[in-house]
Amino acid sequence: ASGASDIILYKIDVPANRYDLLCLEGLVRGLKTAAVRPYAVAAVLRNITFTQERYDSFIELQEKLHQNICRKRSLVAIGTHDLDTISGPFTYTAKPPGDICFKPLNQTKEYTATQLMSLYKTDSHLRHYLHIIEDKPAYPVIYDSNGVVLSMPPIINGDHSKIALKTKNVFIECTATDLTKVQLTGEHRNLVTCCSFSVIKKSGSKLDLELAYRKEKLSSEFINRKVGINESTEKIAQLLTRMCLLSQVTGVGDEIEVEIPPTRSDVIHACDIMEDAAMAYGFNNIPRTTPRTYTVANQFPLNKLTELLRQDLAAAGFTEALNFALCSQEDIADKLGKKIADTRAVHISNPKTAEFQVARTTLLPGLLKTVAANRKMPLPLKLFEISDVVLKDETKDVGARNSRRFCAVYYNKSPGFEVIHGLLDRTMQLLEVKSARGTGYHIQAADDSTFFPGRCAEIFVSGKSVGRLGVLHPDVINRFELTMPCSALEMDLEPFL
Repeated sequence: ASGASDIILYKIDVPANRYDLLCLEGLVRGLKTAAVRPYAVAAVLRNITFTQERYDSFIELQEKLHQNICRKRSLVAIGTHDLDTISGPFTYTAKPPGDICFKPLNQTKEYTATQLMSLYKTDSHLRHYLHIIEDKPAYPVIYDSNGVVLSMPPIINGDHSKIALKTKNVFIECTATDLTKVQLTGEHRNLVTCCSFSVIKKSGSKLDLELAYRKEKLSSEFINRKVGINESTEKIAQLLTRMCLLSQVTGVGDEIEVEIPPTRSDVIHACDIMEDAAMAYGFNNIPRTTPRTYTVANQFPLNKLTELLRQDLAAAGFTEALNFALCSQEDIADKLGKKIADTRAVHISNPKTAEFQVARTTLLPGLLKTVAANRKMPLPLKLFEISDVVLKDETKDVGARNSRRFCAVYYNKSPGFEVIHGLLDRTMQLLEVKSARGTGYHIQAADDSTFFPGRCAEIFVSGKSVGRLGVLHPDVINRFELTMPCSALEMDLEPFL
């Protein structure tokens, strides 16, 4: 390598949708983007009075939010501080752990962030949260204007600004990996009492948001019909008001105007309002009625047949496999010695991986890949699968149809055609189809590129072809990275319903 350049070149793959990264300036901007907990929300509660009961409830709410909507602090972490002990403006940044030093909550001396990670590894409460930022090159930290550390989210607050019963003004900060979750958490975390708050986006710009109320209109007839009750418009408005959805009758027919507060982020559709009305009315108070449509539940016939067959095929000594419904084009075409245009395969328009390009048109490749993954298991390998394949069908409204198939393979030092043939006879016996031409079933020689020449047969039931069985072609076996002979059977089950 004498005379070679010492310049280090980096190759960076840019996804097709990120045109902003195609220039040096955009790439630098992208690299500078915050890599840890990029979002923050803050609020101030002023002139509050804590009692022991209120204080305990305040802390308890914070912990409950941490466990559910915050997903054990992994999505959002909440910090509360005595505003009178700190001074704004506040700075949310990230620093190497060795550069962060402060006295954490309920400790008597200062620690670096690196030391804190070691200290809290044995803490029964905080050790569960260390993994969230432990492997990050920089840890998030919040400072006030005097350089006092408020918190190192999502692990611990500073001791300097801890709240107490005497606290009158509370500063609340929420840091997060998800903007939507931090907004919802902020609203629930007593920010309801604030008129507005700021979301600090990772670009550094501020976006002022309001805790907006919105109004929806719906009819009492809709609620009565959906719930199965017969109440007046006024009574339904009262029921909704009881559920914290302030409602009033508009006077236009049976219309009700419902005010949805920002704390009810679960109310998306009129059906959510209807559900609240049902809960306020009381599910046990809804009169029981006989359904107007008389139905008797029963198992879907095709599934019933499938379940019955599975049991007996397993009893015949075959092990069931369950494979993906999507596969590569190569699996159902090239590897089986066929052309993709002849397979009637449904293609995925924008596949994320080469393994999931098309919907499978045959169960055989999945079983052969299962055999290949279990070559170290003792021989013989006897596998089966009963599942759906997908075929193009212009007569269907979606342009394709599902077809329930049965497939089995026998993999051993000898081809074992007699084993697969015996399984076919046993399957037909279970399906109560006799071996006879015309009304029963029979097999006759066929040519198929997947199978060895002269070792393939087509299965006919009542004169119609339902599948094939035979010894697989050596080329097919090699393409699936197998080394032993293999015989296979695949047939359609739907004609037997």
